[in-house]
Amino acid sequence: MSLLVTGGTGFIGSHTCVELLNAGEDIVVMDNFYSSRPETLDGIRKITGKDFKFYEADLLDMPAIDRIFDENDIEQVIHFAGYKCVSESVKMPLVYYSNNLRGTFNILETMKKYGCTKFVFSSSADVYSASEQSPLREDCALKPNNPYASTKLVIENLCREMYAADNKWTVVILRYFNVAGAHESGLIGEEPVKYPRSILSEVLAKAIGAVDAPKVDGEFSVSDYIHVADLARGHVAAVKKARELQNGCRAYNLGTGKSVSDSELLSVFQRVNGIDLGISAAENPAGSVRYLDPSLAEKELGWKALLGIEEMCRDAWNYRKNEN
Repeated sequence: MSLLVTGGTGFIGSHTCVELLNAGEDIVVMDNFYSSRPETLDGIRKITGKDFKFYEADLLDMPAIDRIFDENDIEQVIHFAGYKCVSESVKMPLVYYSNNLRGTFNILETMKKYGCTKFVFSSSADVYSASEQSPLREDCALKPNNPYASTKLVIENLCREMYAADNKWTVVILRYFNVAGAHESGLIGEEPVKYPRSILSEVLAKAIGAVDAPKVDGEFSVSDYIHVADLARGHVAAVKKARELQNGCRAYNLGTGKSVSDSELLSVFQRVNGIDLGISAAENPAGSVRYLDPSLAEKELGWKALLGIEEMCRDAWNYRKNEN
């Protein structure tokens, strides 16, 4: 029996593959390299010392998905594949809805065809309403404010409705905010992005001389950051939970339970890496404060974040400097 990882060479997907292999899982990985690269596969293999099946395929290609299921005994799916940049989704909402929803519909339809009913969905904490006070709990109001997050909520709702219609399904939904860091080996990490998704993305670009210093003199954000290695462990815990449950559809927050301001992140990055980027920020952020309550994940998944902002800044820079 195998576990299919869609988007398995992406930032979060690749780190989850490492944790799954280290946990003794038999995985099958698929990706179209839209926001990743083939070399990541070598990195996963070097870190774990293990091999696995890989398919270069797109979720919009139904025959390709069907072939993966036909050639492998897939018992469970972890779904990462999809476009994921908030600012890009605002510029191209139709593209995001078309790709993210069609791709998910295709994987779920194929799962149903082959009798595979255990599904772990990597969602987003952006599905929570901006009017809700932090810390955000799983029962807070859901009201996305951008197309990317809207596609996540549509898929969450579909999962709940699928279970209501057919209680053979077991779905675990994971929500999280900013993901940072890289594998401690420096062999895999986040690839440079066209549209920076956080202040750390901009800082990394500045550190390698790719762009001017980030603009941090306007509205500052205070948000929940999570190390990608912790997040990967959370997905492994979700896989185990899905196996334990006879059926159901449950959502869990994965976070540190505290917020990090842009000012703090800038300061920590420069300190732990011994780099002076000539960047400063105001002491008191003026923007929104958003962070998660992860207590349910600790209680029911046995998961807790172990790494902090220092490790995130250190590992992210260790990967990026070696890649450039």
